[in-house]
Amino acid sequence: MNSQHMQIGEVARRTELSLRTIRHYEESGLVVPSARSRGGFRLYTEGDVARLMVIRRMKPLGFTLDEMRDLLDAVDRLDAAEALDAGDAHDAGEALHHPGEALGAGEAHGAGEPLAAGEREALLERVRAYERSAAEQVTKLRTQLARAEEFALTLRTRLERSGPPAPDGDALPDLERTGPSEA
Repeated sequence: MNSQHMQIGEVARRTELSLRTIRHYEESGLVVPSARSRGGFRLYTEGDVARLMVIRRMKPLGFTLDEMRDLLDAVDRLDAAEALDAGDAHDAGEALHHPGEALGAGEAHGAGEPLAAGEREALLERVRAYERSAAEQVTKLRTQLARAEEFALTLRTRLERSGPPAPDGDALPDLERTGPSEA
């Protein structure tokens, strides 16, 4: 194992994902270890970690595994085409065949080939649609968080009116001091 590779435990620590979750994403085809050790252990690169972070960020926004796969495929193909356009056919093939080196997973259509007319714009539109969906979900989550913080503040206010704090101290953050968005 060289210094560029890390085992699954290190990846789990860095991504805050469980070993089981990482293996599930591998079984689902969302991420593929870049290599295996002589002993058969999964070995990952920084690119694999970056890919897992994209997946981790998509999950709480409600994206399905199929949607994650679709977005990552679009990004993979755009990355490979950009590498090819930059004159580096080797990097283009790597971006499509070695998922740890880009956000992509596995083999994609047209490895090392330029995108057909209109295909780049279609891929960009797919990415834009996911960006819009993510922004909408973030807005919804902010609203839910604000309501939850208001509820927690209501409970705190009620408890403060009723008597001294519980012996275990403040269970809730000081919402009056930090404000709803900082708690």
